[in-house]
Amino acid sequence: MPLVSQGQTIGIVGGGQLGRMLTLAAVPLGFSVVVVDPGDRCPAQQAGADQIVADLHDPDALAELGRRADHITIEIEHVDASALAGLADDGTAVNPFPSTIAVLQDKLHQKELLQRHGIAVAPFWDVPTIDDARARLASDGPLIVKTRRGGFDGRGNAVVTDAQELDAAWARFDGTPLYAEALVDFTMELAVMVAIDANGDHALYPVVQTINERSICLEVHAPAPIDEPTNARAVATARTVAAHLEGAGVYGVEMFVTRDGEVLVNEIAPRVHNSGHYTMDACVTSQFEQHIRAITGLPLGSTDMHGPAAAMVNILGERDGPTDVRGLDKVLSHPRTKVHLYGKSPTKIDRKMGHINVTADSVTAAAEAARAARRGLEL
Repeated sequence: MPLVSQGQTIGIVGGGQLGRMLTLAAVPLGFSVVVVDPGDRCPAQQAGADQIVADLHDPDALAELGRRADHITIEIEHVDASALAGLADDGTAVNPFPSTIAVLQDKLHQKELLQRHGIAVAPFWDVPTIDDARARLASDGPLIVKTRRGGFDGRGNAVVTDAQELDAAWARFDGTPLYAEALVDFTMELAVMVAIDANGDHALYPVVQTINERSICLEVHAPAPIDEPTNARAVATARTVAAHLEGAGVYGVEMFVTRDGEVLVNEIAPRVHNSGHYTMDACVTSQFEQHIRAITGLPLGSTDMHGPAAAMVNILGERDGPTDVRGLDKVLSHPRTKVHLYGKSPTKIDRKMGHINVTADSVTAAAEAARAARRGLEL
């Protein structure tokens, strides 16, 4: 295990809400943080990080990050993996490994990786041309067409059930490389946060249920309300995925549960993830502290929950305009309620502006309290 000295600097590509929460976890452990982000006073900078104001792909900014940081990581996978590989070749520790980021940031390559290792996924196909997609639609029925790179929160996905919808999707994505997946008839969406340390050892957080609408995460329930066989399948799947990932850090493994009880991997995020935000208040070690520990060679912390149940509700923007937080006093009047605002401005419809965590004696009680708290907050 490498020696970690006081005063080391962590560099993060991206300074949004995940960079902010990583910064808040790093500073108490004695680390300084510097981020590359194009925004004015990005969320991470507000929390104490130094900011290099530049596009995430700016080669000069990434070179500066390499000169200033002892450890480099990411808060978003849509980065220049080849530039990060160059920094690693020059001697800066980069985690997850740039080779892992390069595979996972291309969803087709990600699915091919999983398939090669016998990990269950929905049927998928490369569709380099619209004729390929038309043939697949004709032979396999309704599809979900996805951009291979750059999509998030449903941006980059289109469900197509007929030729007209396919034509519209193809025009919408306008030459962006695409692939297609079969639509999965699932009963529930699950996620597991997996931490991998510098030695390749890993620790798993509890299996959680994610509640999504419009492909945006609305709620997370911990632990997931599932039977033991399903829980065991999800844990085993997450462990198998972890065995084929290189580089330290926390990874988000998203899954579907089908109507016959099969667990399929949907996507893997090479970073801390929305489905792990509940850990900030519900677990001994938050996913953010765990990520900092992992990438700097420190021992992994306990993933145990403090109590029997927790819920997280995202605070999504409900309008377009200046950010004006109202009702915080109402929210904090709810017992066991923790509010995390991201410092973003302006507010935009469906933009993630913060989240609320609640711990309770049951998932139902935690979720109800978190929803009630959310109703009292206006942005």
